[in-house]
Amino acid sequence: MNTPLVIAMSQPGPGQPNIVVQMLPFVLMLGIFYFLVLRPMRTRQKKVQEFQAGLKVGDRVITTSGIYGQITKIGETSIKLQIADKITIEIARAAVGGLQGQEPVVPVNNEQGGSL
Repeated sequence: MNTPLVIAMSQPGPGQPNIVVQMLPFVLMLGIFYFLVLRPMRTRQKKVQEFQAGLKVGDRVITTSGIYGQITKIGETSIKLQIADKITIEIARAAVGGLQGQEPVVPVNNEQGGSL
């Protein structure tokens, strides 16, 4: 007795969800990630760039490494900082963390736990 081999293709049943419904959790996770991580990071980065672009000669600043001084000359990528009488150092503009006596603009990462 020969029985024919029958292969049936299954049709999507009425209980299977639509592709949009299946993708909804992933879209929601991406949206939450954007609003909780990426957006605050971009706004903080923009604030730091605006602060560092607005530095001027005479500002009393603190660097990200903890050096206090007064700006004596501003270059395109570097700043000359007077830290004591007749002692001037040149630092990167990105190394300025904030103005003296104010909350630092550049966040300090103490979570990394590294030391020099």
